[in-house]
Amino acid sequence: MHRLELLTKAHDRDGFDRGSEPLNLFLRQTARQHAERGISRTFVLVNETAVPPKPILGFFSLNICQVKSESLTPSEAKRLPRDVSGVRLGRLAVAKACQRQSIGKLLLVAAMGKFMGIFNAAGGIGLFVDAKDQPAARYYEQFGFVSLPSNDLELFLPVKTIQEALTQHA
Repeated sequence: MHRLELLTKAHDRDGFDRGSEPLNLFLRQTARQHAERGISRTFVLVNETAVPPKPILGFFSLNICQVKSESLTPSEAKRLPRDVSGVRLGRLAVAKACQRQSIGKLLLVAAMGKFMGIFNAAGGIGLFVDAKDQPAARYYEQFGFVSLPSNDLELFLPVKTIQEALTQHA
């Protein structure tokens, strides 16, 4: 079984390899610093029985964001104030050895669950993500994310879609 944990020193950051140096470097050098400074939180997926240093199967990071409602699709923007808050899925990565095993989907559903915790405590209109390229954007689109009109690599998942998705995965 797998367990989602907040990134700590007990996790083997140096052993993680996504096959993407920017994602590897973020996990190794930046994620804990961002957590200490309150910039973002990184969650890691590990095997439930793993002992420190726990190998990381995959991870995602979240941070609060502010967007202009005019950057959303017209149907989403109507009836919203000019500035709205949401949550940004800053990074999502799966270790090369664990790819094609639905770990990415598991992490994305977990990120949606974390979003709902934030939504229930403080509100927010949805989850935002900056896809690194078109294949990544297509990956997110299969989960209901929609491209923003101003940038087709910036995608948005409305709270209603998140609620529906989590109901299906419950």
